[in-house]
Amino acid sequence: MYDILEIIEKKNNQGALNKGEIDYAVMGYVNNEISDDDMTLLLKAIMINGMSDKEIIDLTDIMLHSGEVLELDFDSVDKHSTGGVGDKTTIVLAPLVAALGVKVAKMSGRSLGHTGGTIDKLESISGFQTKMTLEEVQDQVDDIGVAIVGQMNNLCPADKKIYALRDVTGTVKSIPLIASSIMSKKLASGASKIVIDLKVGNGALMTNMEDAKELARIMVKIGHLNGKDTICVLTNMDEPLGNAVGNSLEVIESIETLKGNGPSDLNDLVINFGSLMLSLDKNMAMEDAIEYMENALKTGVGYEKFKELVKFQHGDINDIKVSSRTKEVLSSESGYIKSINALKIGELARKLGAGRLKKDDVIDSTVGFVLHKKVSDKVEVGESLVTVYYNDKEVTDEEILSCFEFSKSVVSKPILIYEIIR
Repeated sequence: MYDILEIIEKKNNQGALNKGEIDYAVMGYVNNEISDDDMTLLLKAIMINGMSDKEIIDLTDIMLHSGEVLELDFDSVDKHSTGGVGDKTTIVLAPLVAALGVKVAKMSGRSLGHTGGTIDKLESISGFQTKMTLEEVQDQVDDIGVAIVGQMNNLCPADKKIYALRDVTGTVKSIPLIASSIMSKKLASGASKIVIDLKVGNGALMTNMEDAKELARIMVKIGHLNGKDTICVLTNMDEPLGNAVGNSLEVIESIETLKGNGPSDLNDLVINFGSLMLSLDKNMAMEDAIEYMENALKTGVGYEKFKELVKFQHGDINDIKVSSRTKEVLSSESGYIKSINALKIGELARKLGAGRLKKDDVIDSTVGFVLHKKVSDKVEVGESLVTVYYNDKEVTDEEILSCFEFSKSVVSKPILIYEIIR
């Protein structure tokens, strides 16, 4: 018989936990036999002292099998993002690759961060339904090749309960806990192949490259050990992705991207991730996959598929509301944009109401920002940097301007993709 206090002490002393000890702690907490206080002590010990690969693999397996593991009756490719400011990639990517024959059964989450998660963003489309049964998901993917739904209640209950505790105890930024949380959900969702967008930068969970590479390495290892082709791509999150930050605004930008009118960084990311998904699913050479993706964006086939997706999930694509109250924030300097602080932009979007501080906070999907300048762009004094969409909460021009750094000399475009780890 195990004892939770002995397990906590062992980890505090940098000891390696065996699978039985981890199972006792995790399932004891799920079954309300271990208190929030004791689990918090264990999570903090893990955060401080880390875990070996074997411990992380065991923890992932226990969380994976704490609930139902889906068995889809088709091969699918799942794309996951660790999240960032303005990250609407899934909304563009899923219908686009589905239009090219890749089956996508995507389970996405809400967010407790700066702006909503993919589910929050899609729910800014009037009527859009994100709650579906496994049978409904399978039927929809059989019919149109794509479904984007919220996490089903019976998947990874251990992760759900532990994540909620991590969020309120300052134990979110732990590589073992992040890796096991992400991979248990990905493995439980039944995808045949997994592509992970691991954001790195001031607006991301991973703020430095060393930690990002370590997280990528262990997630890829877990995927391969479970028989899943897994690729992790390290991407830049030092400035917001695309121009729109805020739920409805990001959906509108996604639609424009699917019509071929998207911002260059979002286009490039979608093409790169779509090419990886195509190459995994179709055994296609990367150069051919890139050509397919570029043509698909130009022809608008992804937009037609997105309209199908919205219709099947009972949304009205013509009813996406944004606030009628707007203001322009003008540049105080001439020169070039040297940097845009993604974290600050995200926090200001949340201040407007675009994100949550607590799980029960209600998101205002109509507010946010549209950036008119990105890093390396030239700007003149008095030129508009940002359009602010707001309702009852406001941000000052000074707060917005503090997110921008200017340079008198030419600035290079930032690298978008740092590294691909397989």
